[in-house]
Amino acid sequence: MEARDKMKAQIAQWNEELKDMSSLGVIGFFLEHFGEDIVLSTSLGLEDQVITEMVLRQNKDTQVFTLDTGRLFPETYDLIARTNKYFGIRMLTYFPEPKWVEEMVAKNGINLFYDSVEKRKLCCSIRKVAQLPRAFKGKKAWICGLRKDQSVSRFFNHLVEWDENNNLVKINPLINWTEKQVWDYIKKHNIPYNLLHDRGFPSIGCEPCTRAIEPGEDIRAGRWWWENELHKECGLHKK
Repeated sequence: MEARDKMKAQIAQWNEELKDMSSLGVIGFFLEHFGEDIVLSTSLGLEDQVITEMVLRQNKDTQVFTLDTGRLFPETYDLIARTNKYFGIRMLTYFPEPKWVEEMVAKNGINLFYDSVEKRKLCCSIRKVAQLPRAFKGKKAWICGLRKDQSVSRFFNHLVEWDENNNLVKINPLINWTEKQVWDYIKKHNIPYNLLHDRGFPSIGCEPCTRAIEPGEDIRAGRWWWENELHKECGLHKK
């Protein structure tokens, strides 16, 4: 059996063994198992803020990184600063390759993402996804904040998965949490969060691709709102 097949078998075993463990316990288990070879990816969303607290409470030396696309909301940059101060850390920030961004804009325009799904995904790829190899260099696992009820495309994600695109174990500690559970945890532990959440933005990405939602709309309705629901992924979690 190849190493990757063995890892997939191990992942299936972990999913069975850890299915009833608390999210804090799951995180602690993998922090101990992978040690310095695990990394936390945060987009500064509510889920990521919860996980950041759970991770750093158990191991303050765990590496935390975020991706700066160059088109984030001012409130998101403010949250990066507040999060660093609150937890006493300095999260790593990865920026897109300037040459690639310049060539893309020169060819397609500054707001190319409104023109087609293909161009929007190109922008996401260059401004965000292309930075992952640097962020994951030398790592064997990454922790992220996916939840099943965030979108249709995430309903079939699991607690532990094999990330084919990055050849890493992917851990989703909050995969079965509800939005209410996330908010309750944020308030209970007084964790800093993006102030846009108080203005009708449940899901926050780049400024030109995110809007507030109306009462009753799906929580992801404000992301790439001009596109079909099935297309609403940036590529970080592509299967």
